[in-house]
Amino acid sequence: MKLVITGAAGFIGSRFAELAADQADRLGFREIVLLDALTYSGRRENMETVLRDPRVTFVHGSINDADVVDAVLAGAHSVVHLAAESHVDRSIHGAQPFFVSNVLGTQQLLESSRRAGVERFVHVSTDEVYGSISEGSWPETHILAPNSPYSASKAGSDLAALAYHATFGLHVSVTRCSNNYGPRQFPEKVIPLFVSNLIDGKKVPLYGDGLNVRDWLHVDDHCQGLLLVLENGGAGEIYNIGGGTELTNRELTSQLLALCGVGDEMIEPVADRLGHDRRYSVDCTKISRDLGYSPQVPFAQGLEATVKWYYDNESWWRPLKEAQLGS
Repeated sequence: MKLVITGAAGFIGSRFAELAADQADRLGFREIVLLDALTYSGRRENMETVLRDPRVTFVHGSINDADVVDAVLAGAHSVVHLAAESHVDRSIHGAQPFFVSNVLGTQQLLESSRRAGVERFVHVSTDEVYGSISEGSWPETHILAPNSPYSASKAGSDLAALAYHATFGLHVSVTRCSNNYGPRQFPEKVIPLFVSNLIDGKKVPLYGDGLNVRDWLHVDDHCQGLLLVLENGGAGEIYNIGGGTELTNRELTSQLLALCGVGDEMIEPVADRLGHDRRYSVDCTKISRDLGYSPQVPFAQGLEATVKWYYDNESWWRPLKEAQLGS
């Protein structure tokens, strides 16, 4: 069987590709094709390890290119769709690329998958489609109420994926994850941004009062959840994937400061993000009950290892930060 992974040069996609290759024999995949457009956050070096596996090949192309997508999906049994524009701040400053990639690109993949007879399509989304929740946790049945252009574009892609199941019978499963962290995350995201700033002796920009709450999920736990959904997820079903560690941004910042050996003097309060959601929290009862998911990486351990990775791999992140963020 053939597995196609989109967005495979990115942070989550490259790690998922490694874990999928590790389990390819058990899952029955004899061929794994990685598809990525190599935009600013997709890095060839992220795929170096997995591309040593003779079953794995890489195609440089866009999910919006019908000819490329049709060719890649020919003979595919399964698709795990991770390609997306994903940074909220970028979507505020320029929303159109998010809708082009996340909505139209997803629709192209779905249409090509339908025509190719793909048997399983896992669409990877985000808890941000639910909006903000003051207390409790979202079940998968909660209404979608996105508040940023990014989350609105992801909500649109979710609905497109579910519509292709309802209308055409495509075996689609949708996942909605909480905030990921781990090695190889692009340095515009909060943890690598803060750690790389602190390595350079720079202050960290903390939005507003710092009391916005996020649930943190190690990338390895997320990818294990995706493998469970790929193997046994139901058609037309949605699965929340969370890490079970809720922290305010200030609490997260304090932990990062401690791991980097500095104090609160390195915090620089900045104006809050436009439309900044106050709290995210996903209810993972469904994926735990139905598929046996449970996060395995303790947050303190995972965060310490992640911080160490950025200290040990300056050659990976510094050129990206200097080129893309002007730092």
